Amino acid sequence: MNDASSQARGEKSPGSPKSTVSPSSRQPGAESNPAAHDDSAPERRAPERQAPDEAGTAASETERLRAELSAAEDRALRAQAELDNFRKRIRRDTEQDLRYATMPLLQDVLNVRDNLLRAIEAAEQNPSASGLLEGVKMVSAQLDDVLRRHHCLRIEAEGEAFDPHRHEAIAQQPSGDCPPNTVLREVRSGYSLHDRVVRPAQVMVSTAPTGEGPSIG
Repeated sequence: MNDASSQARGEKSPGSPKSTVSPSSRQPGAESNPAAHDDSAPERRAPERQAPDEAGTAASETERLRAELSAAEDRALRAQAELDNFRKRIRRDTEQDLRYATMPLLQDVLNVRDNLLRAIEAAEQNPSASGLLEGVKMVSAQLDDVLRRHHCLRIEAEGEAFDPHRHEAIAQQPSGDCPPNTVLREVRSGYSLHDRVVRPAQVMVSTAPTGEGPSIG
C-alpha cells in the first residue's frame, strides 16, 4: 500500500539514478542570453566595427585623388601656356626674319647705287656725255623708287643732330653757324629697312668754334 502511494507521488526508489540537473551545474546566463551560444553573432557585428575605418580610408583616398587631379590640371595649364608662348615666339621670330630678309641684298644694291652716283658726278664734268648722263640719272631714279617700294628709305642726315645709331661720323669741323654735334655734310647716304639701319650715313659733324665742343657719342 505504501509502495503504491510512493509510485503515485512519482517518487523513485533510493537505488535509481537521478536524471535531474542541478541548478548549480547550469552555466550562468545560458537561458537568458541565447546569443552567447550563437557563433554567427560576432560575424554580424564585425562590419559595424570596421565601418568607421573604411569610411576614413575612403575619404583619405578621395582627398589624395583630388590632389593628384588638381596637380595634373595645373601641369596641363602650365604646359598649354608654355606651348602658346612658344608658338608666339616662333611666329614673332618668323615675322622678323621675313621682314628683314632682304638686308644683305639691300646692302649690295646700295653699293651699286653709290657707283651710279659716282658715274653721274663724272658725267656732269663732261659736256659731251649729256645723253649718257640723262640715261644714268633715269636708272638711278628708278633704283631709288624700287628701294622705297621695299621700305628701304634714306636716312635724313644733313642739318640733323648727330645720332650715333643712324650716323657714322668720319670727320669733325668747327662751326659757328650750327650747334656742336650737328651734321654739316653727308658724305655717303644711309638707309634703313623698316626700323633697322641697313647702313649708317657717313657724315661730317660740327664742333664748337674753339674746338672744345662736346665729343661725339
